[in-house]
Amino acid sequence: MSESSIPPIERVMRAAPVIPVLVVDDVSDALPLARALVAGGLQVLEVTLRTPCALDAIREMKQVPGALVGAGTVTNRRELDAALEAGAEFIVSPGLTKKLAKAATRAEVPFLPGIATAGDIMRGLELGLTHFKFFPASAAGGIPALKALAAPFGQCCFCPTGGISLENAPDWLALDPVLCVGGSWVAPKGAAPEQIEALAREAAGLKR
Repeated sequence: MSESSIPPIERVMRAAPVIPVLVVDDVSDALPLARALVAGGLQVLEVTLRTPCALDAIREMKQVPGALVGAGTVTNRRELDAALEAGAEFIVSPGLTKKLAKAATRAEVPFLPGIATAGDIMRGLELGLTHFKFFPASAAGGIPALKALAAPFGQCCFCPTGGISLENAPDWLALDPVLCVGGSWVAPKGAAPEQIEALAREAAGLKR
């Protein structure tokens, strides 16, 4: 596959083995957090829309050179529009709906919807999507479940998220259809920037 033919969402997924899943409670934490993660080698940052300051955090993090900042926990068109207005460069959703998928496609933004069943994947394929977040990865059956799900859908690629840790991430990344994993362990609450940078560097060193 030539570089020009790689879907934009796949470029996001291949940028690093781990996408940090971030819950930012205080916007003043956004810049140092992004700087630490990028310095550690994780430039793709998913800011979840779970806190009142999430959109402002996206705006702050985009100031960090090298950071590729997206919005996670996007569940409807209103949140999609707000995330795009804040400058989100990719969109992650916990699930897959026809309305949200079509809106993201019209916006021409890289979109990673969550799936947990074969029906979810088939619905995504009907909408022209081939790249998915497997969520919640551990609760939905773990590695055996994803292996079974991926088998009939060889054209699809996945980012498992939910219950991923430094210890089990290598097992997930060893699966052919897994391009990256999502995890919150690289940015634990209350950790100092130098601790986060060290965790990011460790995660960036994981091999697919």
